[in-house]
Amino acid sequence: MSSNCLHASISHSTLRQWSESGTEISPANLMYPVFVVESDNAVEEIPSMPGVKRYGGTALINDLVPLVAKGLKTVLLFGVVDKLPKDPKGSSADSSENPVIRILPKIRSTFPDLVVACDVCLCPYTDHGHCGILRTDGVIDNDASIQRIAQIALAYAKAGAHIVAPSDMMDNRIGAIKGILRREGYQETVSVLSYAVKFASGFYGPFRDAAKSAPAFGDRSCYQLPPGSRGLATRAAARDVSEGADMLMVKPGLAYLDILRDTKNQFPNHPLFVYQVSGEYAMIHWAAVNGALDLRRALFEILKSFRRAGADVIITYFVPYILDELNKIKP
Repeated sequence: MSSNCLHASISHSTLRQWSESGTEISPANLMYPVFVVESDNAVEEIPSMPGVKRYGGTALINDLVPLVAKGLKTVLLFGVVDKLPKDPKGSSADSSENPVIRILPKIRSTFPDLVVACDVCLCPYTDHGHCGILRTDGVIDNDASIQRIAQIALAYAKAGAHIVAPSDMMDNRIGAIKGILRREGYQETVSVLSYAVKFASGFYGPFRDAAKSAPAFGDRSCYQLPPGSRGLATRAAARDVSEGADMLMVKPGLAYLDILRDTKNQFPNHPLFVYQVSGEYAMIHWAAVNGALDLRRALFEILKSFRRAGADVIITYFVPYILDELNKIKP
């Protein structure tokens, strides 16, 4: 009879925990993405993402109070505008009236221990909905785009961001951002989380509804990575590390666990984030609502798979639910 028996190793809950070492889920492993709108007291439902809302600044502060009390460590802010103008250069992205820039000082003063990251991109603020500045022929002008992205990152740094997170996927934007932060005296206090490995995915639909950032024409396949590409993912991460990225991200999550593990193996000394994107959220939510799966069991299985594949931090819209669940099991 074979002596290769595994059952004894998982016969007790503590033994099972030992076998899952390195996949623990704590508040420090979670980043909460939040949509911020111009009207301070607004709370807006997002039909394609039930349970997720857009918040005005005052409403967001109120929403964060109980989450911080439950252990929330960090947020990722996305600005959404209706009243501010959209133009070819995304002028409202770093306007003093931008909702993210307006709320940053209040978040910092209200929650001094909360780490605040800001998404840096042009798509929510341009009239064409693309992530960079376009030439007259509709092609991305990369040099002009990274200069603009760097200016926006600097504005968020000045307003109080701990982390700027460029999601635009322009070539060499990390170097441009690092350069302007250094010149302006923020290199010691503001870090760069690069959306280094961001795929042109079909899972982004609800986000574009939430952020009102869908492209007016075409798509983003000429600057986001092809879903089947592995070599480009490796090159993209290496490019951003060489330019000084402090942290890396893979986006989306569940369909790219192999890329997540590749990236961690390639750069084990960089904190690695994974973004469980809007389509993943909606898919899990509706499956649970319709009784196809148990939300807690399935969600924590996915979270552990992200950790097992190498993620240090998971960006997920499920953060409020996860914090509730984590607090339930505290002694």
